[in-house]
Amino acid sequence: MNFKKLAIIIFIMEIIKQIRWQDIVDIMLMTVILYRVLLIIKGTKAAQMLIGLGVLLLAYLFSGYTGLYAMDWLIQSLWAQIVLALVILFQPELRKALAQMGKTRFLTSLAPAEELKSLEEIVKASVALANRKIGALMVIERETSLDDFIEIGVQLDAKVSRELILSLFHPTSPIHDGAVIIRSNRVIAAGCFLPLTLSAELSKTLGTRHRAGIGLTEETDAVAIIVSEETGSIATATGGNMTKNVDMGSLRDFLTEIFASPKREKNEK
Repeated sequence: MNFKKLAIIIFIMEIIKQIRWQDIVDIMLMTVILYRVLLIIKGTKAAQMLIGLGVLLLAYLFSGYTGLYAMDWLIQSLWAQIVLALVILFQPELRKALAQMGKTRFLTSLAPAEELKSLEEIVKASVALANRKIGALMVIERETSLDDFIEIGVQLDAKVSRELILSLFHPTSPIHDGAVIIRSNRVIAAGCFLPLTLSAELSKTLGTRHRAGIGLTEETDAVAIIVSEETGSIATATGGNMTKNVDMGSLRDFLTEIFASPKREKNEK
């Protein structure tokens, strides 16, 4: 080992000795906070504004380095108002972040009986819609938040029931063309518009509902249930993959395996 490598190792060891446990906790907390902030602004206008602020910072550094004094003075004047500008520009995202901090979804879970009852209502509604050849798209939220899609729909916050789902997708309903989003045992919103998949591998015979259900599951971990109004068949989608011609028993087993089984195993532990 040469002297240069030894000096580097000694230098690194000295840095490690100076690190306190508080520093490690501080770094972990800041990492979590920044990660949550990025999740909140992902896909929103705030993300574009954040990029603009980054460009402004680079321009400030560039002007100081190259001696562009007029530009440097202008940007320094803008920085004086940056805090107020951030509050104004990011007001919707700040309100959304504070609202999410007040939620304790990760601390609460449905009782197994209530969970199974909600899943059974979804299964019964899906079969009833299929028998009547009424097109439908239901999305069940998992870990990834679907708030961005909920906000552009009609917000309901009603208990999951077969009758409610049938009424929402009835052809006479003004919001029957959109998707219904379900969170836990609540129908959170209806008439929601979802991103369409751009996959070229899918059959061209698939309609907008199927492409929207697959498209959302490509971007999130949500589960989609699609009922075709042409054939009256039921399909499920998760992780960007679709399973066609699902019967009542298979649909029940599929939903129970995803939503009820993990919670049951966790409670047993």
